[in-house]
Amino acid sequence: MTEPTTESATPSTPGRPLFSIVSAVYNVSRYLEEFIASIEAQTFDLSRLQVVFVDDGSTDDSRAVLEAWAARARCEVLVLHQENAGQAAARNAGLEHATGEWLTFIDPDDTVNARFFASMAAFADEHPEVQFLSANVVLRNEGTGELGKHPRWKMYTDSRLVDLDVATSYIPGSSTTSLMRRDVIGDLRFNAGLRPNFEDGDFAVRYLLQAPSRKTGFIGSARYYYRKRADQSSTLQTGISAVGRYSTVPRDGYLALLRDAAQQFGEIPMWVQHVVLYELSWYFSSEDAMANSASAIEGELAETFRETLGEIAELLSPDVVDSFSIRRLQPHWRDILLHGLRGKSWHTSYAVTDGYDRTKRLVRVLYRYIGDPPEEVVHSRGRRKAPVHAKTRAIQFFGDTLMWERILWVDARGTLEVRLDGARVELLTGWKGNRVRALGAKAIARRFRPTPPRRRDAIDRLKVDPVRILAARGPVRREFGGAWVLMDRIHDANDSGEILFRWLREHRPDVNAWFVLEKDTPDWKRLKAEGFGSRLVAHGSLRWKLLMINAAHLVSSHIDAPVQRPPAILKHVEPRWKFTFLQHGVIKDDLSRWLNAKQMDVFVTSTPGEYESIAGEGSPYVFTDKEVALTGLPRFDRLFEKAQRIRGDGCDLILVAPTWRNWLVPPLKPGSQRRVIDAQFFETEYAKAWTAFLRSAELAELAQRTGRRVAFLPHPNIQPVLGKMDLPESVLRLSFDGADVQEYFARSAVMVTDYSSMAFNAAYMDRPVVYFQFDAQRVMAGGHVGRAGYFQYPRDGFGPVVEDVDAAVAAVVDIAENGYAARPVFQERIEATFPMRDGGCCARVTAAIEALDRR
Repeated sequence: MTEPTTESATPSTPGRPLFSIVSAVYNVSRYLEEFIASIEAQTFDLSRLQVVFVDDGSTDDSRAVLEAWAARARCEVLVLHQENAGQAAARNAGLEHATGEWLTFIDPDDTVNARFFASMAAFADEHPEVQFLSANVVLRNEGTGELGKHPRWKMYTDSRLVDLDVATSYIPGSSTTSLMRRDVIGDLRFNAGLRPNFEDGDFAVRYLLQAPSRKTGFIGSARYYYRKRADQSSTLQTGISAVGRYSTVPRDGYLALLRDAAQQFGEIPMWVQHVVLYELSWYFSSEDAMANSASAIEGELAETFRETLGEIAELLSPDVVDSFSIRRLQPHWRDILLHGLRGKSWHTSYAVTDGYDRTKRLVRVLYRYIGDPPEEVVHSRGRRKAPVHAKTRAIQFFGDTLMWERILWVDARGTLEVRLDGARVELLTGWKGNRVRALGAKAIARRFRPTPPRRRDAIDRLKVDPVRILAARGPVRREFGGAWVLMDRIHDANDSGEILFRWLREHRPDVNAWFVLEKDTPDWKRLKAEGFGSRLVAHGSLRWKLLMINAAHLVSSHIDAPVQRPPAILKHVEPRWKFTFLQHGVIKDDLSRWLNAKQMDVFVTSTPGEYESIAGEGSPYVFTDKEVALTGLPRFDRLFEKAQRIRGDGCDLILVAPTWRNWLVPPLKPGSQRRVIDAQFFETEYAKAWTAFLRSAELAELAQRTGRRVAFLPHPNIQPVLGKMDLPESVLRLSFDGADVQEYFARSAVMVTDYSSMAFNAAYMDRPVVYFQFDAQRVMAGGHVGRAGYFQYPRDGFGPVVEDVDAAVAAVVDIAENGYAARPVFQERIEATFPMRDGGCCARVTAAIEALDRR
């Protein structure tokens, strides 16, 4: 690394500055004006502030922006330049030039509030013994502008001085969001090897370990606004999947800190253990998240990480792990840290009852174990009984199964007793670490039995709920009693929910079936025009509330909370309906981290491979053969009919139908299924890759020559930007709203997708498929919804898998040259995947729902 050179500086104010900011800068010019403005806006005397920028070899105009500010700034500004050497090296270079009494390392893409330094100065004056000043971090979403609480926000409800050697629920902030005394820093420097993310925390902890005391100020009025970049390009956001996070950081960061602290103090201070536990909690939550890239680690890297994690766990006090509360540790994370990394068999000393089937009179019982399974004995009504349904679920972390969960559906009529390795275990209402209580042997059914309205206590009877009163009236109950409520999305239909509803009205008029949809949407108008108006109920209306309160079954192709547990209904009653998840595609990835938290009574599957991946022994799902049914999607019945009717020249579309990406859209707002697209969408790899494919001159020429038309049908979550995409006029833009999407599939001569389960629709109709997977590494690592599952595209896919635009176009050309038919190897896969294509899916689903009501 070359020595940094001074480019420009304002004249230094006589006397030593009180504060110095050392900021490492690399290609952040688009954020610098906002950063500078937040410094200029300080109420603190800027003549007592020094800013040292180290331009770490930026290739944008960051350097020019900094030099321009240095020429006009009201504080001392020093701009250094060096060849790119990384954030730690840049900060270390800046440290050599920082002269303030207190130092901080604010990132140049973040900002601070106007009272940041004034608040810090006032606190330091009031508490001269303080060694470390920690700011209140506020999360700022760049895409939406929304502010959010940092996980440690409770430490900053006001300003206080805390001795970390005594306190039990505080940890220091990082060097980025905190201030440290320059004289105490001394020769301490950032560890450049701790990439991508712990160099800040490591520096702060080591500073405190060498400080005269651990007296820390938590200053609530000093706000640090951490930017969550829309393109997820910040060090913290990209760090979750970086190799160093699983090798260097845990070994040379967490483990080394624990060992050094033990050597220095004889035992590891609780606050140091808390810092490490806080960091580890993010590894576990990333693994448990519906979508994240932590599962990218596998093979040797995963094995090395697990070994290091085991060494860390050995140094952590069990009492500290048990009592840690700074960030939520899920019970199974805690158990893995305490028992799962030591190579010994273990099982919970209790079992959990968390579900009850009122009709079948079965209770769900769970326990967890590590290593060898315990001997399991269940007694019901004094007799030993085998579970009616049972499986063992794999709980996987960091590339391996670290724990197993036993799932039993057992007879709940009478007393229940569970013994593990000969010892009777206590029955609890939840996992220890959550709020739980013990259950007496006869209390199982009573716990899950809803209290009838006539038995509610006197206070509840005084609460008048007009909607509940109306729902209980005779005319309403006669109309909606025992109803089957069917729906797809709140705002659109034309999927398995609608198709099953139509089938029921035609073939099973004895079923009290209703269809729910947002009023005046295109699909509402279409269904009303087709004569279904008397059975349509507007979502959110009073009539909808009365229907839902009386419903016996809720049947939907979607399982988002607004569908399954609508807040407007929860305000009145706890739902008693039985839920059937029709799905809106064939599951091929591991969606267990999303679906396991959902309650469902029937889980529809369509292929043997899908069924086994969910209900099978050792799968990561909590669902057993009690819930999972191999019936086929109701949608497939319509596909079957259309495939027979539309052939040859009727297949006139080159259908381009990609799915969405989790990182492109903000989370759903409560109670809604409508998503918005991030403002940076058109700069993403996703937008550029698909636009390039759709604009291909070779593809356009092929379509014209073979009498086809290129049609673009992006996922509903991407539909909001469809009209703004720069596409040729020859490309037909298709929407899901009010359209017969199955007709599009039937008309496709070939489907080009990425990871969409719509490829199963095409394959079901014997239409060839091309998989264009330009971002496969990120998606397969869990960056989107779910992680790689049983379905491997090169091995199981219904067409070629390609990674660039030219290869995708060439694959379509090859299919066209084969008469728009799949090559034999892919056709064989299609036939093996769908052994029953008979038009009987709706009938099988209906039978599975009706079976729920049989004792």
